[in-house]
Amino acid sequence: MTRSNEETKTYQEWFNLADSDGDGRISGNDATKFFTLSKLSRSQLKQLWSLADTKRQGYLGFNEFVTAMQLVSLAQAGYELNSDILKIEIDKENVKPPVMEGLEDLVAKTKRLIINSPPEINGPAQPQSIPKNPWFTSKSKSLKRLPLNSVTSIVDGLKKLYVERLKPLEVTYRYNDFASPLLTNSDFDAKPMVMLLGQYSTGKTTFIKHLLRCDYPGAHVGPEPTTDRFVVVMSGPDERSIPGNTIAVDADMPFGGLTTFGGSFLSKFQCSQMPHPLLDEVTFVDTPGVLSGEKQRTQRSYDFTGVVSWFAEKCDLILLLFDPHKLDISDEFKRVISSLRGNEDKIRVVLNKADQVDTQQVRYYERDFFWYVVNAIFNLFIFLYLPEFILKLMRVYGALMWSLGKVLNTPEVSRVYIGSFNDKPIDESFAGPLGRDLFEKEQNDLLADLVDIPKKACDRKINEFVKRARSAKIHAYIISHLKKEMPAIMGKAKAQQRLIDKLDEEFAKVQREYHLPSGDFPNADHFREVLSSYNIDKFEKLKSRMIQAVDDMLGYEIPELLKKFRNPYD
Repeated sequence: MTRSNEETKTYQEWFNLADSDGDGRISGNDATKFFTLSKLSRSQLKQLWSLADTKRQGYLGFNEFVTAMQLVSLAQAGYELNSDILKIEIDKENVKPPVMEGLEDLVAKTKRLIINSPPEINGPAQPQSIPKNPWFTSKSKSLKRLPLNSVTSIVDGLKKLYVERLKPLEVTYRYNDFASPLLTNSDFDAKPMVMLLGQYSTGKTTFIKHLLRCDYPGAHVGPEPTTDRFVVVMSGPDERSIPGNTIAVDADMPFGGLTTFGGSFLSKFQCSQMPHPLLDEVTFVDTPGVLSGEKQRTQRSYDFTGVVSWFAEKCDLILLLFDPHKLDISDEFKRVISSLRGNEDKIRVVLNKADQVDTQQVRYYERDFFWYVVNAIFNLFIFLYLPEFILKLMRVYGALMWSLGKVLNTPEVSRVYIGSFNDKPIDESFAGPLGRDLFEKEQNDLLADLVDIPKKACDRKINEFVKRARSAKIHAYIISHLKKEMPAIMGKAKAQQRLIDKLDEEFAKVQREYHLPSGDFPNADHFREVLSSYNIDKFEKLKSRMIQAVDDMLGYEIPELLKKFRNPYD
């Protein structure tokens, strides 16, 4: 929905009036008072807030506020407020500013207060701030149970909870050395990210170009391994490529933790910036193609799987791309997929280039009379030469599921999206109408999943924060347990080595003692590798106060935070 300059000016006046704290956000309390003037029902206002606050942030910025006002206009015009209303074509004349009862008088009163404010008698007039009507003043500026004076959003609350509750625990027990670097403000403020993984020539770069509908700086496409570096494609004022060392030290970007992988990796890392509406919402991570054989692993000068694991924790979605002609999962690819442990809910499998299935490879089906008859019946009834293509596609799909089942080690069957994500039209003479419809439906399902990412970004941040807190708490239990198992005086070296060698048994002891779920424990081999470089005797004993603080945060403070920023009409 578009709007004129005059309407924008009107909405800005209304926004300033409704924003009781002057922080550029319309909170739930502000909304319940301001939107009452529309005379809509509570059920309509509940639906209106859900449609306007698409990112589930618990507040409305100016653009979201304008959307809410336009929805009010549509509701007053008799339209039903639902998820489809923003997609339909509506004449601009029908979305003029809504009727807000009594608002004109409040705006006029505010203007008179500004104009009639007398200058100081004994000095020059000072700049006058816009007074807020007490009718819109928020009654509460702090969250119950939260150790802070004011919280403006869910993300802002998570930042403060991290600094005051979780970070002290992580620093005390060196969680950042064993699991994940300490978080910064940029980690909380970062746009949602999508990482693409796959062997070379599976269409990772082409997939990104297909979504952007254009090239991005540094994009190379070819049948050989053209992408030899990690490339972050994100929004920027102009088109440019930024070297990895520069990105890693930029405090406004969430990539500072990558410095732990050294200069060898940073030389193979870059950021491609360009102005694009899609990149304003989502950041893409293009990765080097995974090759087969031990040679590829030894040739890398950095920890490839470690970098993938680092990005997996930060990303909101991970796309595993496969080529129908490269269904074998190499040793390195198995290690890469294994490094995604704990992020299975983010993984989407894509069988790309599915329109390139060679029908000649399925001719053997016609040697069997039964399949020949089946093909003939299909051709007779739907006048299409499709059975060969569909049967070949099913065979490829089955082979991929078989390979993935042995690597993912999960009882659930992963959803595999079938399509051809490029700018070339599907060859209907080859795939037929049924194949074309199948591809379009599958591609639309995946694109719908991508479109939902910004809407779910806040929920994902909460989920990752809670998961990190649980992990850090278990880490503290492990470290303090190992410290407790060390002797007071003699035989410390032998005791440390025994603990390291039997780390799995020590994990089991911690699990039984504190009644913890085994699935939340870290990888023993990785933990053992990091632990070998430390003196266990120097670790801290268990600090119950810190553990209790994290428990209170998970049990009370985060729920209170979510409660404050939920739909105000619930």
